[in-house]
Amino acid sequence: MKGFFLHAIIVWILVLPLDLLLGDPHWLWHPVQGMGKLIQILESWLYPRESKRLPEFSDGVSEGRRDREIRQDRSARQRGGILALLVVLLTALITGGLLTLAYHVHWALGIALWSMMGWQAIAARSLATESMKVYDALKRHDIEEARCAVSMIVGRDTDRLDEAGVCRAAVETVAENTSDGVIAPLCCLLLGGPVLAFVYKAINTMDSMIGYRNDRYRDFGTAAARLDDLVNFPFSRLAAGTMIAAVRIRAGKGDASRAFRIFCRDRFCHESPNSAQTEAVMAGALGLQLGGDASYFGRPVHKDRIGDPLREIKPEDIPKACHLMYLTTGLVWGMGLIVLLLLFALL
Repeated sequence: MKGFFLHAIIVWILVLPLDLLLGDPHWLWHPVQGMGKLIQILESWLYPRESKRLPEFSDGVSEGRRDREIRQDRSARQRGGILALLVVLLTALITGGLLTLAYHVHWALGIALWSMMGWQAIAARSLATESMKVYDALKRHDIEEARCAVSMIVGRDTDRLDEAGVCRAAVETVAENTSDGVIAPLCCLLLGGPVLAFVYKAINTMDSMIGYRNDRYRDFGTAAARLDDLVNFPFSRLAAGTMIAAVRIRAGKGDASRAFRIFCRDRFCHESPNSAQTEAVMAGALGLQLGGDASYFGRPVHKDRIGDPLREIKPEDIPKACHLMYLTTGLVWGMGLIVLLLLFALL
């Protein structure tokens, strides 16, 4: 048992520096690409493109057609549930199998693969890198390039965003992804190694691919969206609480008090039960108002506002958000290291 925890400590010490130094190089194949391909294949088998929802009910729709619509919705939900189950199981089996094989060859190869998988599970460096591309474009006053850069990290339509809208989108995605792109996979790595970390990434990838409330995925993506909400529930709150502590360290008691107040007030001002947790802290810490109406796939979507408009948002808020993300990550990593060292000493 001590040997296992020693390996875990070695990996834990390596993964964050690896991510901060290397990020996600574009030339290197990433497991999320494989997860995305798996989801696409299973979707094509379980829910072919020609399978479409019937038009919304109207007064002239017959009772029989209403029954067919209900059956279709139920079938789509069941098929989506099967896809979610298969993706989770296959991800766990493949990850666990590769790790077991590596350890069977040599313990050093096992540690190396464990470290590489852990590095690829978290995305602190890449989140900051992609966000800073938006900042750099704004500093050059190139709004078109800034829109293009922010479109790579957000799901909303960006072609009509002004400078403030681009800044807001970038800060929001840094805040939200501090939880589901960094803290959550880091915690999963601590709790269940690469298997749990990659299962989490697969769930998150499913939600980003099919967890939409449009005509095609409203029912088929229900299982993926709800599973993502469920697994992110504890991690989003841990990320928010740690971020408040990071604000206290970085900016002092006043900003931390405001961040905590906005968190308590606005942490549920989002359709998702998790997304506004860290967004509320970020808004309070920076003295900004985030959220508000946006457009997705050409359709306007109403979103509540988060935070108080104490000042106008500006490009410099993007690196500030990244610094807060890094500090939050460092605190969680440090707490994880303490836990592992205590377990190693006690067992």
